[in-house]
Amino acid sequence: MSLLEKNQFFNFLDLENQNPKKSKIWILPVPFELTVSNIGGTKEGPKAIIEASKNVELFDEDLKKDISKVGIFTLPFLSLTKNSPKEAVFQVKKATEKILKNKKFPVILGGEHTLTLGVALAMKKFFQNNFSILQFDAHSDLRDKFEGTKYHHATFARRIVDDLKIKICQIGVRAISKEEFQFLKKTDKVKVFFKRNYDKKEILRFLSKKVYLTIDLDVFDPSIMPAVGTPEPEGLFFEEVLEIIKKIAKKKEILGFDVVELSPISGFFAPNYLAAKLISKILTIVFEKNL
Repeated sequence: MSLLEKNQFFNFLDLENQNPKKSKIWILPVPFELTVSNIGGTKEGPKAIIEASKNVELFDEDLKKDISKVGIFTLPFLSLTKNSPKEAVFQVKKATEKILKNKKFPVILGGEHTLTLGVALAMKKFFQNNFSILQFDAHSDLRDKFEGTKYHHATFARRIVDDLKIKICQIGVRAISKEEFQFLKKTDKVKVFFKRNYDKKEILRFLSKKVYLTIDLDVFDPSIMPAVGTPEPEGLFFEEVLEIIKKIAKKKEILGFDVVELSPISGFFAPNYLAAKLISKILTIVFEKNL
């Protein structure tokens, strides 16, 4: 299936089919779920987010802007192998490369966090080492190997740091293994802000001029985001995350972002809506000057 094939059934924000060439933003739904550690269901995340987005207002009440004016094209759901996490990562890489080749702003809907490695591989091809990653997450995901594989949602950040030599700034971490903690002592490519103890000036100093955002929804406190595989207490809140992103958008160039690890809870709409609203808010922040 071609990436440019129109998606007749699922369009983010319930927009009618957009012209892909005129749209600045391309949404790629990636139902990636191959390395589950706790609660499954992340393959249903993209569909749940898009369905919930039908209820999100196009007009942002804070910035007084209508995000639909920049053009948002929703790609078909990416078809992935069911056998190999590594192969799936490279399928995500190839799909992201097509978005970047068309000079569009990529928004990836997950799906498990392993997919971010595929996006990072594509970003590296286009921007070499001239970008860094801002990771919102309850977990560092810096294990070298987990459950017998180096391609896992618990290892994706380690692959980016070790294999791609890309810097990562992590915010909201509340669970870390001894192995990961020891690794942090040996590398200067990772900056971690635990729990809610972050410093915006330090974040800006660490990040390069170009930044890719990856948002694991478990960064949020479980009181507002329980629909994740491994919820951790003492998380961040909605406005906190947006305020950090606003600061980044003012000082840096945001290249794209992903929102991952939503495991929808049957009959519970609020987490799905939060994820959809978050995406809409971030897009309005990034494209404010174009609206």
